[in-house]
Amino acid sequence: MTLDPGEVLALLAIVGSLELVLAAAVMLNRMANRRFRRRLRAIYERAAGTAAAGAENMRRSLTRTTSPTPTIDRVARRWLPRRERLATRLARTGRNISIGQYALTSIAIALVGASAVTVLTPLGPITSTLIGLCAGLALPHIVIGRLGKRRVAAFIDLFPEAIDLMVRALRSGLPVSEAIIDAGREIPDPAGCELRLVESGMRLGRDLEALLWDIAKRIDATEFRFFIIAMSVQRETGGNLAETLANLADALRRRRQMRAKVRAMSSETRATTMILGGLPIVVIGLLALTSPDYLRPLFYDKRGYFLDALAIGMLITGISVMNRMAKFEI
Repeated sequence: MTLDPGEVLALLAIVGSLELVLAAAVMLNRMANRRFRRRLRAIYERAAGTAAAGAENMRRSLTRTTSPTPTIDRVARRWLPRRERLATRLARTGRNISIGQYALTSIAIALVGASAVTVLTPLGPITSTLIGLCAGLALPHIVIGRLGKRRVAAFIDLFPEAIDLMVRALRSGLPVSEAIIDAGREIPDPAGCELRLVESGMRLGRDLEALLWDIAKRIDATEFRFFIIAMSVQRETGGNLAETLANLADALRRRRQMRAKVRAMSSETRATTMILGGLPIVVIGLLALTSPDYLRPLFYDKRGYFLDALAIGMLITGISVMNRMAKFEI
């Protein structure tokens, strides 16, 4: 079965249009955040220095030693693109997941997905393999991202209370390092778990600010970066650190309240996105069960392939646009 040149050109035009839309969205997002990231990177490089690099090398060495799949980890670190970013995403979940385990899980999902599609659907082996590869790449990425976001959200919810504990300790006369360690012992996880790493790092002779920037790299929360920058500015200019942290805790609580209000106001848009995005999938599933012959041209006819690509592209574009409309920067 061959496609006409006109149909091939139309399909390529659709794919090219989708890529242009996605590239434009990514470019706009990068342009909006480039200045902030550049300033934050300058502060991080000045504060962390070489100590953070040494701690990162030590952490990677310990990961290689204690990983349950060291051989696969070495292969994955050699061949996987953006492996350091993947390691950071895995560490953000708070679970002991190695790069090798992540790679094995992706391969297993791809094999199971391709086999299931081949057995349960009339699609050919090439199409089934592509669907399995997409599932193997997308599902672990989505799950890890959700686990990391859930842990970061829990950290942000507990962080103002942790700052309050630090403020009380500072007002009672304790140094800032002891205040952070005491807050880590008192506050529940995940905030307590992250702050307790400061104690173990300082026992190894590392600088407090470098340890905090290591946590900020793993947590990736704006609220925690506010905390580190406030401490850095106070150390350079002087002043009452307890009062500064108390004001920061109040600002973080107001920020949390504003985020909850925005989420409540955008709930209708998010519900509409889920309904409109899931409705075509539900309809196709029902038709596949009740009238499979009705969908046969979509899988066996060359014009059906064109319509499939068009429908998937429009669905992805619509969901992406509505998700962008429901998100607000606070």
